[in-house]
Amino acid sequence: MRVMAIDYGDARTGVAVSDPLGMLAGETFVIAQWDPNALADQLAQAARDRGAETLVLGLPRNMDGTEGPRAEKSRTLKALLEQRGMTVVLWDERRTTVDAHRILRDNGKKEKKHRATVDAVAAALILEGYLGSVR
Repeated sequence: MRVMAIDYGDARTGVAVSDPLGMLAGETFVIAQWDPNALADQLAQAARDRGAETLVLGLPRNMDGTEGPRAEKSRTLKALLEQRGMTVVLWDERRTTVDAHRILRDNGKKEKKHRATVDAVAAALILEGYLGSVR
């Protein structure tokens, strides 16, 4: 069972797809799209193309666990994806972007050169967290 994780952003959205057994993060990519409806269409198509049965959408929370405006945007995207027949699970994504920046920096990537890459790495971290919880 493939799982696809999504790190939703205003301009770019990171995506990570598991291996066919749903055990490891595999392919990662970024979708450059700001319109939520067009993004939902592209994500649903990407999930169908890759045989992903479950989408794990990052839910941004504040460090104290409360939700802000970004969380509402994720909930709206979840509804749009469900309208397209997708099964969507919300996943606490606290610190994934911070951790993604650290991972890239620790591997010698310059910050200005990895702006798009950080979204894909954050999606991979969401995917790994989710897969670890369902094993």
